[in-house]
Amino acid sequence: MQFHHVGISVSSLERSIAFYRDKLDMDLMAGPFPLGGPEVGAVTALDNVAVQVCIMRKGNLTLELFEFAHPEPQRQNPDYPVCNHGISHFGVTVADIDATYARLAARGVRFHSTVRQFPGGMRAAYGHDPDGNVFELLEEPRNN
Repeated sequence: MQFHHVGISVSSLERSIAFYRDKLDMDLMAGPFPLGGPEVGAVTALDNVAVQVCIMRKGNLTLELFEFAHPEPQRQNPDYPVCNHGISHFGVTVADIDATYARLAARGVRFHSTVRQFPGGMRAAYGHDPDGNVFELLEEPRNN
């Protein structure tokens, strides 16, 4: 088995594409394009589903972003604690976490804290996309 992508439901596909493209330097690989019909409804267990979808990619991370028109989605609390059940975050490895953090913070990305270092040398910070979905910036320890 090999993992393929992470799917994220967003409130505005246009805004989310801009965020992931302009702030996390991801590439728009496909879409936006509409999805719907009985096959999509069966896979998602949603009646009369209508959704716009796009695929974003950077390195080995692929995100599938969904903006649902029907059924009407319930908005997630953008300040949800990562201890809640469900996907708490996804990780993105960067070469220079300090420079990446500074660049993103200057562009208005909201973070839980400044960059922190953990035993063993791993450095990390949690940030939010426009809908409150959490991503983790990671810088792996340098081997000297």
